Amino acid sequence: MKKILFSLILMMATLQLFAQDNGVEMADSLRSNGKIYVVVICIVIILVGLLAYLFSIDKKLKKIEKENHIDK
Repeated sequence: MKKILFSLILMMATLQLFAQDNGVEMADSLRSNGKIYVVVICIVIILVGLLAYLFSIDKKLKKIEKENHIDK
């Protein structure tokens, strides 16, 4: 019963998202000025940086786990 209620609440929340048209005007103005590409490039750079950071942490963690496994 809780799962059904939770699903209904989520569906009602998504219906509210379809009613919002405020962001479309801003996107149209950015697209017409060509600035949307700057926004997209910034987002891509941030995501690539985060992924590189996560992979470097994973690599270091695997190295530490390997060293600790050998010591035991």
